[in-house]
Amino acid sequence: MSQYLITPGEPLHGTVAISGSKNASLPILAAGLLSKEPSTFEGIPVLSDTAHMMELIACVGGNVDQLDPSTVSVSLSEDSKRKTPSLELFSRLRASFLVMGPLLARTGRARIPLPGGCQIGARPIDLHLKGFSAMGAKIKQGHGYVEARCDHLMGNRIYLDFPSVGATENLLLAACLAHGETIIENAAAEPEIADLARCLSKMGAKIQGAGSDTITITGKDSLSACRHTVIPDRIEAGTFLAMAAASRGDVTLTNICPNHVKPVIAKLEEMGFDLEAGEDFLHISPCEKFRAVDIKTLPYPGFPTDMQSQFMALMSVADGTGVVVETIFENRFMQVPELLRMGAKIKLDGRTAVIDGTRKLSGTQVKATDLRAGAALVIAALAAQGETRITNIEHMERGYEHFVEKLSSLGAKIEKLETE
Repeated sequence: MSQYLITPGEPLHGTVAISGSKNASLPILAAGLLSKEPSTFEGIPVLSDTAHMMELIACVGGNVDQLDPSTVSVSLSEDSKRKTPSLELFSRLRASFLVMGPLLARTGRARIPLPGGCQIGARPIDLHLKGFSAMGAKIKQGHGYVEARCDHLMGNRIYLDFPSVGATENLLLAACLAHGETIIENAAAEPEIADLARCLSKMGAKIQGAGSDTITITGKDSLSACRHTVIPDRIEAGTFLAMAAASRGDVTLTNICPNHVKPVIAKLEEMGFDLEAGEDFLHISPCEKFRAVDIKTLPYPGFPTDMQSQFMALMSVADGTGVVVETIFENRFMQVPELLRMGAKIKLDGRTAVIDGTRKLSGTQVKATDLRAGAALVIAALAAQGETRITNIEHMERGYEHFVEKLSSLGAKIEKLETE
């Protein structure tokens, strides 16, 4: 087992480069299955999630070659041999289900274990399956698996009941090789969707409207290989902004798309922070006394649910009272009991949290219950008095590349300790 030991020190100071987006990398790696020629993807972050995605792509017959730590090639040749999909492997990662669309489109069949990931709430795959059914696939479920078969996917008009990122990505991947035109309505509009569409377009796909709520895809007989660099990780960027803010730090982020973090910037400015944005950098200046704000998570371009935990931690040391309303996942307040152990003043009522700011957080031993909850605890630890030990950090390593090294470069006193 591993844990982080964080000791309060000076405010964070310096420059940090943001890694490639985890949430963009996972569907883009799956996109490599749409071609028999190897596509090369650059900027893939070194994380347990991306490693698991590459492992399961190989499990379903994909050819995966790690060219260097951040560059990977993926293809699916005509004679690829599939292994029996491992329930244990697929249960580690929610995005594992993204291989179904490409496999169904390329081979006409896919048998995939039900996906896993952080236990932050129900994330059903019904929208994926309804979309595949609308495109002509026959679906069967049972014994922990989902099986889909078709002679050939057919384009159709698909309305999503909710703008699900995963369903939009999976249907977009499948539609690129379907016969005819597919229109996805009420589609997710996240930057990761637009990046996937740019990658697919380089492979020869015909896509219009990605990044809006209506995406039109004209199916092709085949796709070719491409070279693509994934966008920077907007959630990592937002997390480092929150860590800088909590420590009253002076930090510059590079390799960043400021437009992708507009909701985070807006809330930080509302709290009293001064931020300067350039084409590919963002600078946050220290603010000794910042105020609490109200936050409501929404699909993009609203405030991201993946930043809710981090801002709750930040508001725990702000002046005044703030309210957080979580509309995306019903179980995304798992960081609250751990923050309470550190002295935070938080009251829960269903999907609403009321936070009374205090400057008296105390370091103690806490555990990361999921990826973003772990990030929230690091933010609280940077603002606390006394040392903090964070256990279950394997969740953190799912989504933050070179985390200890990056924080240390900004002056944080953080160690990764190996324990029995």
